[in-house]
This record gives sequence, structure tokens and C-alpha cells, in this order.
Amino acid sequence: MTWEVRVLDPRTDPEPEGWAGFLVAQQAPVPWDYGLLRVESRFSRSPNVLTVISAGGEIVAAVLAMLCAPVASERPGAVRGVARLGPRWVEVQHAWLSGYPPWLFSDGVDAADRREIMRRFERAVGRFTGPGCLGVVYRTVEPEALDMLTGRGRHVLDTMPTSVLENRFVDVEGWLASLRRSRRLSLRGQSKKVAADPDVIVRGEAARIDLDARELATLLRKHRERMGQVKFDRRGPITAEYFAELVRRPDVITTTYHDADGRLLAFGNVLDHPVAPLHQHWAAVTPEEGRPKHLYFDAVVRNVRHMIEGNRKSLSMGRGLTDLKATLGFQPVPLLGVIVPRPVTRW
Repeated sequence: MTWEVRVLDPRTDPEPEGWAGFLVAQQAPVPWDYGLLRVESRFSRSPNVLTVISAGGEIVAAVLAMLCAPVASERPGAVRGVARLGPRWVEVQHAWLSGYPPWLFSDGVDAADRREIMRRFERAVGRFTGPGCLGVVYRTVEPEALDMLTGRGRHVLDTMPTSVLENRFVDVEGWLASLRRSRRLSLRGQSKKVAADPDVIVRGEAARIDLDARELATLLRKHRERMGQVKFDRRGPITAEYFAELVRRPDVITTTYHDADGRLLAFGNVLDHPVAPLHQHWAAVTPEEGRPKHLYFDAVVRNVRHMIEGNRKSLSMGRGLTDLKATLGFQPVPLLGVIVPRPVTRW
């Protein structure tokens, strides 16, 4: 088969023809939208590059990656020009789709084709990155996808799992009944506290136009700073510009918790999807700043209700806090990392 491989910078390159239709056919999650990729990259210290593979003029595969430098800068990262001479590596992951594969394949692409496409991706993105390219790092590889990435000189390692709840419930009470008694009682009590608290105003809807995107971005940044820096994390903070685009979408549900004076106490958002919604972000002020301690669990109950009532197959809560999420019925889904030094990508 003859493939055309193009490496695009969403900040400057136009959306490839047929991209929107390809995303619909693959039921791709929200952040694959080219406009969102453009906004995210515009301010990122590790900008996205999107590799699109076409056959006969139609897109058959795509791989998303970040260009990362050893020294993280607060300024937006360069893609072309003199930046190609400095040391960088290609990190294959979707920055804000924790635990999701960073590639899409059309149904007609078989296992042998996928393996060949990934080799061509590595060679193309290495040339695009420049002579300073150190190699390719895959951060979120599902075990069943490992065969298309393994080979001589490639290093496989375990990485943080993601957490997924399979929908086998008729209603929320059925989910609660599946949990251990102490957790079940605490969730019921915490939800009642939120509903009865006159000083906590909860609103959860899609297509929010009432929110201050800068306030959301600031709260998330402070929340992550308290949680501590993730090792080897080259993602930059999510910007207000990105949130402004994200929360207005009809397929993004944002739940907010305000106090009686209108101060934002916490928020979370769910990327809706016909099969597998994802609880993407959560951020809150500290209890010392006036936040009730039970808001996170209230958000989880709302997310599970959305999954069940919407007849979705599963709900992902992303990576991190694996033990806590296990008490809520979420199962860890293993993920692997694959390191491919630059000389290997040329084989």
C-alpha cells in the first residue's frame, strides 16, 4: 500500500482535509479536535505535532506527540527553525487524555499495517524534529498494542495505570451496592451533605458559557502544584485560552461548586463520549480555604450517574490515585512505556 505521511504543526499548518470526518468515524475523544490542538499548542512549552497518514487521498491513521526539550521553558516551545538543532525528543501521548492511546486507525488498517505505519511515523517525526532528535518515547501503550512498537533496541517499561469502571449497573444504587459497606455509606452521606448545604451551589452542564476560564486555569494550576510535580512530566499548564474553548463545547460537561458569595471552590469536567466518557480534570481549593471535604466524591457519583443513565460502556477516571479509585469500583488498566533511541527509529 502507498501511504503519504505528513507531520503537521497545528499552530501554523491548516487542518488536513477530511480530518473532521476521520474523527467522527473513529469516535475520537474531544481533544483530538484540530482547533483544540491548535489552541493547546499555541501556548505550550512542549507543542503538539500531529502525524497524519493517508492512502488514496483519505486519512487512515494519525499519531499525536509532543516535542520535548531537556530544560523546560515557561515560554511556548518552537517547532521549526533553529530549535531543530537543539536536543529534543518526541513524546507520544495525548497530553490531556490520560490513559488513552495517542493514535487513531481506520477499520481497514490491520496489525501488519499498523506496525509499518508506526515505523514510518518514527522516521518522519524524527526528520521533522531535526538533527537534535534523541528518539521517541511512548508514554501510554496498552498491552494489546505493544506488538506494533516492540523490536530490537526498544526498551519496554511499566508505567502508571489508568482507572476504568465498566458499566454493569441498572442505576446508581446498583453501583453503590457493589462497593464495600464503609465506602457505600460515606458516599451516600457525602452526597446528602452537598445537596443540603446552602453554602455550596452545584451546577453541572455541558456547553458552559458562564465560567471564567482564567479562574478555572488558575485553580487547576494551584491544585497541581499542591499535588507535586509528576516525574519526567514535560506538559505545561492548561491555559485559560484552552479552557475557554473546552468548556463551551456541547460534548464537555463541567461541574462547578461555588460558595454563597460566588467563589469557585472546585470544578471537574467530563469529556462526553458515546462509549467511554473520561473524567478529565479535577481541582479544588484546600479545606483550610473553605472547601467541604466531600466534594470530590460527590463529583464521582455524578460522573457514574452520567455513565449509567447515558448507557455508556465505561467511565475512565484517568491516572493517579489508583488505590482510592479502586475503593469506588474502578479497576486499574495497565499501561506500558516504550523508549526508542534515535538510531533505532532509522531501522
